[in-house]
Order: sequence, then structure tokens, then C-alpha cells
Amino acid sequence: MPQVGDIWESYRANEFVLIIEGRVSPSVTKVSGLSEGEVETIEQPVGGSMLVHKIAGAKVKYEPLTIERYVDGSADDSLFADWFRSVFSLNSATQGGSGLRRNGMIEKRHNGVPVISFAFYGAWIKSSKFTDLEAGSTGLFKQTIVLEHEGLERVV
Repeated sequence: MPQVGDIWESYRANEFVLIIEGRVSPSVTKVSGLSEGEVETIEQPVGGSMLVHKIAGAKVKYEPLTIERYVDGSADDSLFADWFRSVFSLNSATQGGSGLRRNGMIEKRHNGVPVISFAFYGAWIKSSKFTDLEAGSTGLFKQTIVLEHEGLERVV
């Protein structure tokens, strides 16, 4: 973190890249769901009293990653379209489903220098949707992709 006078300046959330299987996807404009996991809480009552102890469960759950990107005719369009087709195989007798997984990373940068990375493992496309088409609109055509994954960790 850069120090400015007596304070440490916080990183801005606007400079990052998404990397899937080693391929950088520069058209991604937003990533949400950066959660390092949540442990289930179990409430255990103490017999014969009004006390309840809370203990950590054994299951760790992860939020899905939501990726927003603008459809621009670049190679990213085919990267995500091909991955979606391989997961859903709409015209095939068998569908890939969650069996077709990829690993990736979200790299947070500060002035072009990587400062924090989040690696995700075993991800597959849960859903893909596009913005509404509207005559006379000046909005850009956007794709929203939801990735389920097996885990997300901060990489030093």
C-alpha cells in the first residue's frame, strides 16, 4: 500500500483483470462475490438451561462469482461462449454440467502492479445472461456470467 504522509492510501477497486486457465480477459468490467468462505454455525443448547453455545460446523461454503463484461466481438466473446456451450451442450444427448471445470484468478492491481490475487478452483458456468435489447437506447450490450466454484483463496 502506498503511504501518503502519515496514512496508508487504500487501493481503488477499479483496476483488476480476470485470468481463466492462464488467459487474461480484459473485457471484464466487474467481479462480485469475492468471499473467502463462510463456515456454518451450529447452535448447541445446554440441557436444562437457557444457554446456547455456538460452535463452528465443518462445512465451508463459497459465494458464486458474478462476472460482468461488455460484448465487443473480441476473443473473450468466444472464450465464454465456448465454455458455456461445453457446460450446457444444448443439442447433445449428454450435457457437461459441472463436470467441465476451470481454474482462474482475479488479480487486483494498483498502478499496473499486482497487489492482491484471488485464486478460484473448479469453476463452471452456472448461468449466462445478456442485457435487454431496446430501440433508442444508448446503453452498451453486457453479459453477466455466474460461476460456481469449489473455493476461493487469497494468494500472496
